[in-house]
Amino acid sequence: MAGTVLSTRALNRATLDRQLLLARTDRSVEDVVTHLVGLQAQTTHTWYLGLENRIDGLDPHAVGRMLTDGDLVRITLMRGTIHLVTPQDCRILRPTVQPAIDRGFSGSNHGQATRGMDLDAIARAGYELLLTRPMTPRELGERLEDRWPGVNGDHLAQAVKDRLPLVQIPPRGVWGANGSPAFAPAETWTGSAMDADADPEALVLRYLAAFGPASVKDVQAWSSLTRLKQVFEGLRDRLVELRAEDGTVLFDLPEAPRPGEDVTAPVRFLYDFDNVLRGHFDRSRVLPDEYRSRLASRNGMPPATVLVDGFVRAAWKVVRGKGAVPHMEVTPFAPINGADRDAVVAEGERTLAFLEPGGHGVRFAEV
Repeated sequence: MAGTVLSTRALNRATLDRQLLLARTDRSVEDVVTHLVGLQAQTTHTWYLGLENRIDGLDPHAVGRMLTDGDLVRITLMRGTIHLVTPQDCRILRPTVQPAIDRGFSGSNHGQATRGMDLDAIARAGYELLLTRPMTPRELGERLEDRWPGVNGDHLAQAVKDRLPLVQIPPRGVWGANGSPAFAPAETWTGSAMDADADPEALVLRYLAAFGPASVKDVQAWSSLTRLKQVFEGLRDRLVELRAEDGTVLFDLPEAPRPGEDVTAPVRFLYDFDNVLRGHFDRSRVLPDEYRSRLASRNGMPPATVLVDGFVRAAWKVVRGKGAVPHMEVTPFAPINGADRDAVVAEGERTLAFLEPGGHGVRFAEV
C-alpha cells in the first residue's frame, strides 16, 4: 500500500472509526478507555460526554463508582494533562511519557523557580508526606516549605507532581460530586507497583490503533515526546505507509479499519477536550482550517464543538438561566440546513438529556 493517497474525507472516516465516533459501542468502559489510550480528563466532569458519545447506554454514576473503587484513575500523562485511564495503563503509560512531563516542568515557571535544587529529594519528601494521607497541592506545598524555606510551596508541590505518578482521587471527578483536587501516590491508590519500563514502540502502535493513520508529527504532538522518527524506523516492517492529500507520509497498522469516504458520520456533540481534537499535529482531518480560530481561547478553555458529517461545524453550550429550563445553544460556523439541521437538533436533545435531565430545546444562534 506504499504511496496510497487518502483523501481528507477518507482520513476523517478512518479516524472517527478508530475513535468510536461512527457508532456507539457496547464495549465496557474499561475496554473503551484502554482502546483510546486514555481519555483527556483535566476538567471535572465534561469528559463524561466523551464516553457517552462512544458507549451505548452509558451510566455516568457507574463510571463515577469506578473512579471511587479505583477501577479507573485520573493522572497526568500525554501533553502533561490529566487523562482517565485504567490502573494497568497508569502503570504502563506514565514511564513512557515521563520525559515529556519532565521537559514541560523544566520549561515552566515552577521549573525555573526550582532550578539547581535536588528535585529527587523534593519528590522523596513529598512521597513520604503523601503516604500519610492524600493532600491538595496547597497542603503539600505548605508542608514542603518547612523543609525548603524561602521557596514557594506551589513550586515544590508541582515538582513532586512532575517527578512522581500521582493520581487525583475522588470525589474530584465523580459524576454529580465535587471536591478539591487531592493527590495520592499511584501505587498506593491502585495497589500496583509503578515498575514498568518505558516502551515508546508499544505507545506508537497503540496510538495508531486509536488515532491512525498518522504522521510522526501527529504522534509527537499527541504525546509531547520527541525523536519518534527513530521509533517508526524500527517499526517499519510492522506498518504500512500511506499519504495524505498534501503528500504527508502517514503510517498505519496493516489490518486497521479504513472505511471509505462515503461512510455516514453521525452528528456528535464533542466535549471541550475530546481526544479526536487533541490527537494530531494536523487537525484538518476533523477541524477545517478556516474554523481553527473559532476554537482559540484566552483562558485555555476551548468551546465544545459539534461534528456534522464528520467535521467541526459549530460550537455548543448548555444555557442555564435562573428559574428557567436549561436548553442547548448551537452556534454554527456556517449555515446548517435541511437534514443536517434536523440531526443536530436530535443529537443536541440527546446530549442535553444526558447533561441536564429535564432540560429541553435546541436553539441556533445567529451565524
